[in-house]
Amino acid sequence: MKYPKEYLDEIKTRLKVSNVVSKYVQLKKRGKEFVGLSPFKNEKTPSFTVNDEKGFFHCFSTSEHGNIFDFLVKTQNLKFGEAVKTLALQAGMRPYTFSKADEEREQALKDYTSLYSEYVNFYHNELLNNPEAKSSLDYLKNRKLTLETIKNFKLGYVRKNSNIFENLKKNFNEKILKECGIFYFDEKKNIFVDRFRDRIIFPINSISGSPIAIGGRIMQKNSFFAKYINSPETQFFKKGNNLYNIDRARKLSNKINQIFLVEGYMDVISLNNRGIENCVANLGTALTERQVAILNQFFNEIVICFDGDESGYKAAVRAAENSIKELKPEKQISFLFLPDNEDPDTFISKNGKEKFLKFYETNKILIHEFLFDNLKKQSNSSPTSLAILEKKLRFISNTIKDQYIKKYVLDFFLGKIFELTPNLSKGKQFTIKHVASLSATKQIYNETISITKEQLQEFSIFYLIINNFNFFKKNVSTLNDLKFITENGEKVFSELLKLLNSEDEINSNMLPIDSDMLNKINKFASVKHISKNIQRDENKLEEIFNEMKKDLKNLFIDKRISQLESKFSENMDENTFNEIKELKKLQNNN
Repeated sequence: MKYPKEYLDEIKTRLKVSNVVSKYVQLKKRGKEFVGLSPFKNEKTPSFTVNDEKGFFHCFSTSEHGNIFDFLVKTQNLKFGEAVKTLALQAGMRPYTFSKADEEREQALKDYTSLYSEYVNFYHNELLNNPEAKSSLDYLKNRKLTLETIKNFKLGYVRKNSNIFENLKKNFNEKILKECGIFYFDEKKNIFVDRFRDRIIFPINSISGSPIAIGGRIMQKNSFFAKYINSPETQFFKKGNNLYNIDRARKLSNKINQIFLVEGYMDVISLNNRGIENCVANLGTALTERQVAILNQFFNEIVICFDGDESGYKAAVRAAENSIKELKPEKQISFLFLPDNEDPDTFISKNGKEKFLKFYETNKILIHEFLFDNLKKQSNSSPTSLAILEKKLRFISNTIKDQYIKKYVLDFFLGKIFELTPNLSKGKQFTIKHVASLSATKQIYNETISITKEQLQEFSIFYLIINNFNFFKKNVSTLNDLKFITENGEKVFSELLKLLNSEDEINSNMLPIDSDMLNKINKFASVKHISKNIQRDENKLEEIFNEMKKDLKNLFIDKRISQLESKFSENMDENTFNEIKELKKLQNNN
């Protein structure tokens, strides 16, 4: 059985080859292509290339070549069907099961997009050629839109006395005409009425470029109807899963890193009209995680640019709270606030492309900074207010899916709070400054990849000891059963024990840790986010420390079991088997 070509094309449209391949091969950008070491043979000089624009990979050392499906089949030992299911999931698409329902759905989608195409083409032609549409065409020209822009976006005008329903009935069944969202049934007159009559229409395309919905702007002045409306949601159109102009903008991602996310159709069209084509709009709803995930597939920076009024600011706050969940080390989300009562359409019409881009470069604010500034405005210096502020910031951090970003966003927030409360940090011994800049997160993420979970746990224990030296000097017996896994960890711990057991006065210059190790402890110790909150409570400190000891012990046991299982697979020794059994019992007890 063959997958429908349209289904496979949709997957390829939604996923850049470099995004798929980079999960398995470390790639570096070189011109229009990405290069890396071949996954098909061992090599020291990169011979493997990926071209997103052409949609393929090529290995010069082995002549292996293909698309994203071929890559998974050839490198992950998957069957073609398994590769399709894997990539469909990654693309946010439903699996194709070759059932009758799937076949019917594919046919319905073809009919649906064909119906919309016919509707869009008819009224685009009406706008350009029908004298009754002259006032609408003049309106668009008065908005400084060129004829080329109007044609590129296939804008149209639906006359008041539209009768296209009768024409469409000749080619499409009544079921799809009812469900497509273009028409609604007038029970009093017992007829289907065009939802977009007397409106300029903006075709909304799927990511692959097929029309799936319509936006409409009323032309009648002083009308009691809504100024802008969208098609209602249908089986094939979900507002939160789509973005206006994504089909055109995604093609620019091979040469442009950022995408401007604006609020309205005219914002997108005006920006395009002035030469800024890397822009999309959400469709009248709050920005969703799915929309952010789509943009992340293609662009490294999302710039959210909403209207410069109170409602635009509130929409930006909602967008920030939703989109920060999808933040990743290699991605960035920024906000751009235009002057009061300006939107992207009016701003670029007055000032042009260069001033818009200059305003973006000098006024954008990173998402974590914006969220902090917004919440700070709502608080004061009272303990209650600061406690609420910290609680909200911790909640926001915890919504972030990526663990590395979560760590450093929280670090940034806590650093900002301690700037507001300098008295809390007075009198602390051996405190390591740890506020990290989120702009350095990608570098830290790359460093972290090479650090094992055992090292990370050891760093946290060292961090706790260093910042609570007096406590551990009084309670050095709590360290007696500590077992470190790495050679470097054992060495550092041994030196720390000597210092703790000495009779001499201790100061921070006596720490037996080199600067490189100290920097790593400072960067990667996850316990630092809670360390300051437990320093005054010795019972809490001891409780946290015992939990960390337990975690380190479990890691030690896991590693030992892994070593013994590898040994047992080679010699089937009974003593080795018995040791594995005992360790697994200990593992279960912990």
